[in-house]
Amino acid sequence: MSSAAQLQALLDREAIRECLHRYCRGIDRADEAALRSAYWEDATDCHGAWKGSAAGFIDQALQRLRLGGRRVHQVSNVSIELHEDRAGVESCFLALQAAAGNPRQTFLCGRYVDRFERRHGEWRIAARTVVYDWIEERERPELALADEDLFGARQPVGCAAPGDSVYALLRQVRIG
Repeated sequence: MSSAAQLQALLDREAIRECLHRYCRGIDRADEAALRSAYWEDATDCHGAWKGSAAGFIDQALQRLRLGGRRVHQVSNVSIELHEDRAGVESCFLALQAAAGNPRQTFLCGRYVDRFERRHGEWRIAARTVVYDWIEERERPELALADEDLFGARQPVGCAAPGDSVYALLRQVRIG
């Protein structure tokens, strides 16, 4: 493989990883723009009970996410196999989810098995299947209900877009 081809492969892999991270931010922060930017408009998603268009998955997910609660995703062990303008990608994930008003929390481990496509120079998810390797649901620990009581001096607390601290930072960086 030539040096130029090696460099392009590195750039492609990094663009795919950035897309995976946008998806996680989109879910964790209920950020519609970030979620939609991770998928092609004609993408599909098999996500637990949801099997259909990625746009439909995003619509129904945002309805739940905007009700509140807390979520955090981490993606690791990203394996990328590049083939011209297509890539097979397996990403391990850990997610902890607690819906607002629900006394239970869910810990999920699994893999995003994605077909990525590069169109017009941009990599996005064309088809996703979520494979669940571990699911653990349990009662949430007895914690204070108010963020101030729960987190105390550990501020700021994560929240949905656009109020989360990361969006204030990005606005500052973009302005210069």
